[in-house]
Amino acid sequence: MATFTMRVFRGDAGGGGLKDYRVEVDTGMVVLDVIHRIQATQAPDLACRWNCKAGKCGSCSAEIDGQPRLMCMTRMDVFSPEQPVAVVPIRTFPLIKDLVCDVSYNYEKARQVPPLRLRPPDADGKYRMMQEDIDRIQEFHKCIECFLCQNVCHVIRDHEELKRQFAGPRFFIKVAGLDMHPLDTVDRTEFVRANAGIGLCNITKCCTEVCPEHIHITDNGIIPMKERMADNFDPIVWLLRKFRGRKKQPA
Repeated sequence: MATFTMRVFRGDAGGGGLKDYRVEVDTGMVVLDVIHRIQATQAPDLACRWNCKAGKCGSCSAEIDGQPRLMCMTRMDVFSPEQPVAVVPIRTFPLIKDLVCDVSYNYEKARQVPPLRLRPPDADGKYRMMQEDIDRIQEFHKCIECFLCQNVCHVIRDHEELKRQFAGPRFFIKVAGLDMHPLDTVDRTEFVRANAGIGLCNITKCCTEVCPEHIHITDNGIIPMKERMADNFDPIVWLLRKFRGRKKQPA
């Protein structure tokens, strides 16, 4: 057992600062365990959002020693007891209290994404898909909506004036997954351009670097989407698509 100094942010939208807590840490504990121990022994009013404690609900996102991480998946043995461990809320979204932020921006963006619309079934009433087409989109379905990618996105973090017209990396892979679905019929091109603001992404890959599910957000989601958008401005590609037809909306 070692004793750590945990430097935890305490405060609300009106202000706050870091407060030190000395905590005994058992072998195998993660940062969320330590936060719970602080709540149990020293600060019962410390606000912290969590749910599954298994890295699958995305609730316990925070910035730990300056790195965006899930508290439940960050082991204490990666830190030294000789140095304080700072735990602060993700900084892109409005603070509610202590380690809890208001992430409703992301849910507002989620409601704007045109949903999946299936083509009519085959003549026998069944749908058929190639397994390789299904496998291709499984990566995007691993997203746990922790919003760490949204937290580090430069456009969302540094440009409040652009948030209305920019969806962010979490929703680019959401759209990518829908567009790659073999039965989907919706053309989301204009949504991606005008409402999701794909042109504002400067592909720094910071979103990919923090993804706890190791989704290749930039390489497999954003860049192919940007390439498709560029094709739309190529007059030859535009003419070919016009003559060959595009996705049709179901009745």
